[in-house]
Amino acid sequence: MQKVKYIILGGGMVAGYAAKELVGEGLKSGELAIISADTALPYERPPLSKGFLSGKDEESGILINSADWYREHGIDVRLNTLIEHIDPAKKRVYSSSGEEFECEKLLLATGARARKLDVPGNDLSGVFYLRSLKDSAAIRSKSASAKEAVIIGGGFIGMEVASVLAQKNIRTTLVIREDRVWSRVFTPVMSAFFEQYYVSRGVRIVKGAQVASLEGKSAVQALRTGDGEKIPCDVTVIGVGASPVTEIAEKAGITVDDGVVVNEYLEANRAGIYAAGDIANYPDTIFGKRRRVEHWDNAVSQGQHGARILLGEKESFVHVPYFFSDVFDLSYELWGDTAGAAETVVRGDANTSSFSVWWLKHDQVTAAFVMNRPDEERQSAPEWIKAHQEVSRERLADANRNILEAVES
Repeated sequence: MQKVKYIILGGGMVAGYAAKELVGEGLKSGELAIISADTALPYERPPLSKGFLSGKDEESGILINSADWYREHGIDVRLNTLIEHIDPAKKRVYSSSGEEFECEKLLLATGARARKLDVPGNDLSGVFYLRSLKDSAAIRSKSASAKEAVIIGGGFIGMEVASVLAQKNIRTTLVIREDRVWSRVFTPVMSAFFEQYYVSRGVRIVKGAQVASLEGKSAVQALRTGDGEKIPCDVTVIGVGASPVTEIAEKAGITVDDGVVVNEYLEANRAGIYAAGDIANYPDTIFGKRRRVEHWDNAVSQGQHGARILLGEKESFVHVPYFFSDVFDLSYELWGDTAGAAETVVRGDANTSSFSVWWLKHDQVTAAFVMNRPDEERQSAPEWIKAHQEVSRERLADANRNILEAVES
């Protein structure tokens, strides 16, 4: 049995950034083991649907830390290692190959898996999901010879993949069941802008569609919608959400409810066991609700915070939810929580690629979308959300004013 001070179960971004933080805080050689079912060292996830998928980035360029870095700092990284059982009382984990590991503190970071689309033909060759480096590499390889692609799902993964494939001169169709793209987050005005932007760049968007089946003999050749339309394709990427990988935690008696339930210190209901990243259901003190976030910024921030908690720091995790995306030649950022907002205010011209959207509740900013706007807007967004800042709707909407003038004195 191998005994170490800390174990991180999961080899994703939480592990990579937690390890970096621990080293920065004086981690000693031999104190940390990272146990991962993946075959690659911890890597950045955003490039999987952006730079790596497009071919601009390679695997070595998206690693959070190099193999030499882990060796130099005495961190034992066990790849391709599947843990089947956790003993929370003894802080032991048991692998499928019979290995046993024991620690003083355990950080769970098992991430999320792609939600499967339950339709005939979903197991055909040429049908992909995108969660891992291996997935992205397979899509990139297939897209080199693909002529027609269908992307299922109008969220950020579907939109990013559609953007990359369209720029490879592949005839790309985005199929969504909603009446507009990313309706869960975007306002109708925002959806209209992005839909027009995509269509003008060759992406066909089929809205309000149910997927009846994927067709082909051994490889996918077409998608059939519920109303009978047949859309030809030789590659299909499905992005219909993800589910947290929590079975091993639940089996160990750790409380699970849409993720591992943790307190403000990211600690689960078993002492010395913590969770971070996609699987952590944590109390968001800014919005007064529980939240589980599947995005880069949350994994980075909770990985860093979790590392400091492992070292004995007792500080609550307080963080404004943040998201960013790159599609075609656009980059945008989104902060906060749009749920429950009473109204929205637009700064700039939403018919152009330079505008921002501000969600308000009782005149307080709860969320903000910013694309190609002055730095003051980017800087104000998270500060105002965290402070529950009250603003003047009229002055906020006036793009000729400096945004700081919108603050109610």
